Amino acid sequence: MTDGPGAVSHGRSQSGLLGLFYGPPVPGVRSYLCPFPLGERLPAGRKNRILLVRILMTQAANLDRGSEAAGAGMEKENRQLDSIDPYPLIINKRRFHSRLFVGTGKFSSNQAMMEAVNHSATEMVTVALRRVDLNKSVDEEDMISLLDRDRLQLLPNTSGARDAEEAVRLAHLSREMGGGDWVKLEVTPDPVYLLPDPVETYKATERLVKDGFTVLPYMHADPVLALRLQDVGASTVMPLGSPIGSNQGIKTEESIRIIIEQARVPVVVDAGLGAPSHAARAMEMGADAVLVNTALAVARDPGFAGLAFARATLAGRMHFLFGSEGSSRSGSWNSASASSPLTGFLDEESRS
Repeated sequence: MTDGPGAVSHGRSQSGLLGLFYGPPVPGVRSYLCPFPLGERLPAGRKNRILLVRILMTQAANLDRGSEAAGAGMEKENRQLDSIDPYPLIINKRRFHSRLFVGTGKFSSNQAMMEAVNHSATEMVTVALRRVDLNKSVDEEDMISLLDRDRLQLLPNTSGARDAEEAVRLAHLSREMGGGDWVKLEVTPDPVYLLPDPVETYKATERLVKDGFTVLPYMHADPVLALRLQDVGASTVMPLGSPIGSNQGIKTEESIRIIIEQARVPVVVDAGLGAPSHAARAMEMGADAVLVNTALAVARDPGFAGLAFARATLAGRMHFLFGSEGSSRSGSWNSASASSPLTGFLDEESRS
């Protein structure tokens, strides 16, 4: 940037709300993503300031028009990043532009669920088979009939299955009802903590793959199990961040890092993500996608919560691709690192 006094070029894109803004603040500008006066500073120079204000106003107007406009804007941002992402998300030959998958349980109403789905611009939704009337086809279900099956990948899940036999039976029932060949495999014999059974999960994965299913198994953050599931044909692995519905965030970070490092299939962090920052953290670590349900279902506004998670997922992926490597890693540190040089002070000689 060169127009206007004091303009500084930082080499960052300033489209959307993802850029870093410099210059005097614009009084009274409010963002619908952050409902208080924008605290960031806009670029010096009248033209740049006007442009960014217009962007903010356009985004606010889109959100005012409803979830379709908000979702369309988010979908556009996802596609823009996907077009330059060297590692696109592909599961069973299908390419996903959105890396946020959404669960459909616990919502207060179908309308609230649809707001979360539309605002988030997700392209994959999970549906618990135990909540589906087995006497109807999948498309006749009230909730599922609302979903755009041409745009969304439906992912029936076997939640509630206590062993491999039950999980396999549920998956086959889903296929017979028109639910397709994709299945999120959940085998959780413990009704209190809902932790997945590794042995039964392995058995069910092996059987379902042989039966022609695209299997996405929910699992402990166990690097050895992740490799074994890949060996028998799992299309992804889905390690838990923390127990289902706990909203505790990622408590298994170091194990998930190993899984990501060794993975030959996409890694989707599932369960326990209770805030957009949790989703961003998973993506910063190098996860291929995240799945969120409870945090959206219990939100005061599921639609805007979905949008917040979508933006956090996108930002986390951007940081993984373009940010500094060290900032994506946790661990101990024993010294500070100055961002400005520590030499060249005017009185340097008197200090020595």
